[in-house]
This record gives sequence, C-alpha cells and structure tokens, in this order.
Amino acid sequence: MEKLNIVDGRAYPFGMKNVDTDIVIPAHWLKTISRSGLGRGAFEVLRKEPGNVFDDPEYAGSPILIAGDNFGCGSSREHAAWALADLGIKVVIAPSFSDIFSGNAFKNGILTVVLPQEAIDRLMEVAKSDPIHVDLEHQTVTTQFQDRFQFEIDPFRKHCLLGGLDEIGLTLGQADRIGAFEAKDAGARPWLVPAVA
Repeated sequence: MEKLNIVDGRAYPFGMKNVDTDIVIPAHWLKTISRSGLGRGAFEVLRKEPGNVFDDPEYAGSPILIAGDNFGCGSSREHAAWALADLGIKVVIAPSFSDIFSGNAFKNGILTVVLPQEAIDRLMEVAKSDPIHVDLEHQTVTTQFQDRFQFEIDPFRKHCLLGGLDEIGLTLGQADRIGAFEAKDAGARPWLVPAVA
C-alpha cells in the first residue's frame, strides 16, 4: 500500500446520496480477481449519461471524490474500493459512509473523510473550478479561498495510511518479535520444528 498524506488536485463534484456499491462497480465486473482495469467499470451506469462528471475532461484523473450522504451502502464488495483506486481516487469526502465500504476503502489505501453537509456543499462549489487540498497528518481539507474543514479519523487508520501499512506491512513490522517467538517455541517444543533433509 502506498503512503498517503497530502492529496492535492481537482475533485469530482459528484454529490449523489445513497450511492450503493452496485453503482460504484456493477456486478458483472465482479468476475475478476484483478484490481487492474476496474476503473473502466467505475460508475458505469452513470457514465452512460451524457455530460456525466466522470467522463468530463475537466475532471480527468481527479484524486478526490466529493459524494453525498451514505456513500458505499449496499453490498460489501471490495471491488468498489478497487474500482475507485484504479480510477485514481485517493480520498472520498462525504457526510457519511457505509461502515463496510469505509473499512474496504481504508484497507485499499483510500481515505474517507466525513464532513458536515454545509462543508460538502461548499466543496462541491469549489470543485467546479478549483483544486482542493487534503492533509491527513493535520486532518484538514482546505481550499485556496481560505476554507478550512477539520475532520476526525481513527488513530490506527491514520497511522496505517500515513505509513502505507496494510495487514502484511503491519505483520512485517513485527518480524523481530515473531522471529524471537519462533526461536523460543522451537526450543520449548522441538518436535514441531520441521526436519531438514
């Protein structure tokens, strides 16, 4: 997982409420176990509509998505987070998220920022013409117009995102302690140690 701290850039001014994971990535994309290429299927149904924000060249490659209340509701498909990441989204800002989606996003290096609706409305306006700045370390979302919105985040999630630590990275960080335990256990229970041929 890549380290995440400062995310600067344009944002998709999406704003739709109650977006379930089937809208984020339709079910027929779930046949793959590869994360690569899922960005093509992200918001597929909405992208069929002319003038949709996801195919507007002005927002191409935007690392931030501004969404409405209850983003990521519905099924628990992790493919939704994979699709957003493949689309290049590193931060989703909304008034609320489904717990399962928020967990999947975190495990895939995507920061979910909860802000009140008034802040969302302001960021939607700014996003139409100007970039947004997200600072995970200081837990702020700011604009060049002196807007400053503070957000809360679980300290463990913050630590993992800042360090680029997924479950494997966290485990490898304990390699010395794991090795010490294995050495001690091998001495205490030698019959469990595989014989070397």
